[in-house]
Amino acid sequence: MKEQIKKHIRILQELGYEYLYTERGMAESDLEERLKKLEELNKVIQECKKCDLYKSRKQAVLGEGNPEAKLMFIGEAPGGDEDKLGRPFVGRAGKLLTRLIEATGHKREEFYITNICKCRPPENRTPTPWEMEACFPYLKQQLEIIQPKVLCLLGSTAARAFLNRHVAITKERGSVINWEGKLVYLTYHPAYVLRNPNAETTLFEDIKKAIELAYS
Repeated sequence: MKEQIKKHIRILQELGYEYLYTERGMAESDLEERLKKLEELNKVIQECKKCDLYKSRKQAVLGEGNPEAKLMFIGEAPGGDEDKLGRPFVGRAGKLLTRLIEATGHKREEFYITNICKCRPPENRTPTPWEMEACFPYLKQQLEIIQPKVLCLLGSTAARAFLNRHVAITKERGSVINWEGKLVYLTYHPAYVLRNPNAETTLFEDIKKAIELAYS
């Protein structure tokens, strides 16, 4: 745990969080508490059997990033690479997301990245409404721990999980919605952009806008 704290404090300092120098003890205490809660939540989801996805997973994927992030990127579910490595967005779509974040002048580690569902659906199919409903309480716990200001929802499936309605992402991307006191920004999933390269500029601009909202 102490090594995790040191790592995150170092990252936050590199990102310009000056208060860590003047109020280091208090900052470490708060960071330690958040990391502890996320670690406990990860243990819970590794044992979760709320839906049948546990039968085919290699491991559940909680998420990763800054436990004090102002912006959280949320996709639909882990894919094959994520299921194998236990990390979110590390496959082709994840590499695109990382590249676009870095193109804004920020680092992936500055934010928190996760999914609605914590287990990979077989053959990377879309999670069912029941699977998302079963897993959503875990995401809400992450939100309570991290307390982000802005949620950037990647794709129609993630948006549907929050808004409880059909979402035509090609028409609604760029929308900003108030959800339980947080700002929700809708945009494409990076996997959609891999299939439709012309949408990359739009996703990049949306990521920039989401970051601007988080830091405004």
